[in-house]
Amino acid sequence: MREFRTIEGLHPDNLTRRQRLLVVYALGLSTVILSFVVLYYWGMRTLEDRPRSIFQAFNTVIETMTTTGYGADSPWTTPLMNMFVAGMQVTGIVIGFVTLRVLVIPLFERSPLNLDDRLTAKHEHVVVAEYQRDTEVLLDELEELDVDYVLIESDDDEAIRLSDDGYQAINGDPEVRSDLHRASIETASLLITDAGDSTASVVLTALEENEELRVISFTASTRRKAALAEIGVDRSVAPHALIGQRLAEKATTPVSVDAPTDGDPVSIREILVRHDSPLHGVRVRDSPVARRPDLTLVAGWFDGELRLPPSPDDRLTPNTVLVVAGPESAIDAVSAEVAGVRRLRGSAHSRIVIAGLGEGGTVARETLPADVSVTTIDESPASDPDVVGDVTEPETLRAAAIDEASALVVTVDDDATALLTVAMARSLAEDLEILVRVTDTEKASAAFRAGADYVLSVQQVSARLVAAEVHGEQVMDPVSQIRLVRADAASFTGRSLAELRGDPERGWTVVAVARDGAVRTDENATVRTDDEVFVAGSDDAIQEFERTIDRS
Repeated sequence: MREFRTIEGLHPDNLTRRQRLLVVYALGLSTVILSFVVLYYWGMRTLEDRPRSIFQAFNTVIETMTTTGYGADSPWTTPLMNMFVAGMQVTGIVIGFVTLRVLVIPLFERSPLNLDDRLTAKHEHVVVAEYQRDTEVLLDELEELDVDYVLIESDDDEAIRLSDDGYQAINGDPEVRSDLHRASIETASLLITDAGDSTASVVLTALEENEELRVISFTASTRRKAALAEIGVDRSVAPHALIGQRLAEKATTPVSVDAPTDGDPVSIREILVRHDSPLHGVRVRDSPVARRPDLTLVAGWFDGELRLPPSPDDRLTPNTVLVVAGPESAIDAVSAEVAGVRRLRGSAHSRIVIAGLGEGGTVARETLPADVSVTTIDESPASDPDVVGDVTEPETLRAAAIDEASALVVTVDDDATALLTVAMARSLAEDLEILVRVTDTEKASAAFRAGADYVLSVQQVSARLVAAEVHGEQVMDPVSQIRLVRADAASFTGRSLAELRGDPERGWTVVAVARDGAVRTDENATVRTDDEVFVAGSDDAIQEFERTIDRS
């Protein structure tokens, strides 16, 4: 259970409607009591000629307003004081009724809760109109990035549960204008809708209220993208197709190596952090790779996101793949240093089996390069697979020649089927690289235990995509080739490898120096004029390097 977010300072924007009401009530009550105390203190001294201390005046005011008695001051001789005391009595009764209505009754009444009272003030926020996946995963991602939002949930019980857990959620129908107004759609900057067949209605209604609204829509099929664009959707996302594309890219991202012909060659290899690795939670800066001055961390895959290069503060997870450059012997030593870490291939897969030929599997097949041999499996002949059958059966996997494949991409729709497929494939081919899609984020760890090497969750990827879109970042685009090239070192003369590896913004990094037939990868090595350098990075970054640095 999450802690309910209460007051973060006294700024009005940080208070819910109910909290603002309570603050106004408390300030008003304090002002009335203080005013009565001052007036009573003055009246007893001036009108009644019976001076009282300020504390005695305060006590008498409280007694009067709560109708518990009047002490020794009663009766009063002047008409003005009698009228004043009578006014205090009436005020006390009124305040008593207000207190019951504002504070007491809402705690016990059984009428439906007004979730709007829990919303903080909204402006330039995100409106989430329904969300048919794991809502908490998305909302946690938004809150982690400090993005203000309102979720409109049509299921009353679910909306109350989310609101009770501290999320900014209200119950309502996003096709109804009044409910969109409750979410302050007119001041929102982004609409996220996952309303299925109601998407068009939701988007059109929202755009009538806010023409400047940017819209992201989740859809079950890529075939609906054109129609959604016509009604004003800025970006349509088919999560299953997106992850099918992403898994195919991960399986075939090549590593091009231009290594020296003598000595210990400089190579680029992938090191997979497996589910049983003790590296989980360790920062990149504290990992065995960072402790080796002769190795360079070129890139890293973190739950489906490629970072070139990773930040030193990124934490390793069971789904991390580190792309490391350096001498092969050093990479082998690091791979064997920590139990649970396995070295992956240094080149693209040439033969891939796709299990499940729905939306995701179809896109995965279309994404794979033409020179990759692909075998598809599905139990429905209508999808025209190469092998028709149950992907969880060993006979079906053998018919697809799973023992001869270099990778298996699992894109079946059911998580339980996906886990059984992974386990069966692993039992038949120990060296097979298995990449799998799951729907539930919590099933990712189970997929690793079943034998998967790489897992993407529909819920997690969808949430991260939305979070990145809020910040205007492009995510999940096709990945450029990672290359290693040899270049003249004149532009880097006098600088150490540690210095040349320190700029993460340019997309390329210097991993080694070639001198007199030997390759130096130690970060303390200083570049000389007649040296050559090995530079690693994405294909685009290397092209930029060759256009600028290498020719300067």
